Amino acid sequence: MVEFNCEGSVCRLTGRLSQGDVVKLWGKRKRLLSDKIEVIELSALTYSDSAGIAFILELIALAKRERREITLSAASSQLSKLIALYDLEHFFDEEVKQGK
Repeated sequence: MVEFNCEGSVCRLTGRLSQGDVVKLWGKRKRLLSDKIEVIELSALTYSDSAGIAFILELIALAKRERREITLSAASSQLSKLIALYDLEHFFDEEVKQGK
């Protein structure tokens, strides 16, 4: 199960994010990130499937509807492969785009 550890303007996701987790979190998605959050940091997200990626993108879409910008950063190698596979690099900061 994924954990959201939010402090200041950064929310760090840790653990695993799979379809089963998304189902459990879907009803809470509007309350997971405070309006202070500007970055979702993903280095401690050890696994995500495509449903998990879609959920993270939904969090970004919710913020955009509120006229806020959220950037994703520090994707793990497993997550970086999914990002490339689904051509989602434009949602990530430069560090992720350069493969760092």
